[in-house]
Amino acid sequence: MTEFERQGFLLGYRRIAGIDEAGRGPLAGPVAAAAVIFPPGYENERINDSKKLSRSRREKIYSVIMDDALSIGIAFVEPAVIDRINILRATLLAMRKAVLEITPPPDLLLIDGTQTIDLPFPQKTIVRGDGLSVSIAAASIVAKVLRDQMMDRYHIRYSQYNFRENKGYGTREHLEAIRRHGYCKIHRRSFKIKKFEP
Repeated sequence: MTEFERQGFLLGYRRIAGIDEAGRGPLAGPVAAAAVIFPPGYENERINDSKKLSRSRREKIYSVIMDDALSIGIAFVEPAVIDRINILRATLLAMRKAVLEITPPPDLLLIDGTQTIDLPFPQKTIVRGDGLSVSIAAASIVAKVLRDQMMDRYHIRYSQYNFRENKGYGTREHLEAIRRHGYCKIHRRSFKIKKFEP
């Protein structure tokens, strides 16, 4: 989980940021992105792809990341923007904003996936990077935990959709709630919803 960071340090980079997102697929809520910089040589075997961790474990490791990281940037792009520019562009925009939250700025970006960000920094994209880079994995955890917390707050306002449980994803219960109540303010209108079963 530290090979990409080590390679970066050998090339002379010192502020290496891992970047990842959470919430590309849901029907409701924002897409979140985080950027995380650890001290040189940092290792932590408990940090892994957020999708492989239970919520309680993610939240515990999130606290460790917040304590151990040199810098963390976080950003959200709301559903109205997602609908206007599409989810890919919204995700890249969230990543860009998260990187710009870091001061002083990074000198190398490790990005989960295949898309670079519109920023003047050296960048390396890594497919399934959240399982290969400790910095990207940490970013995936931070983005996921903070987005989940936001969806918990939205649940208080829109309890009929049970966002506390589904986090905006298209579960059967969520789809039925949309059928009964229609969309609320945080639904992504541009996302196609599969036909309701009788």
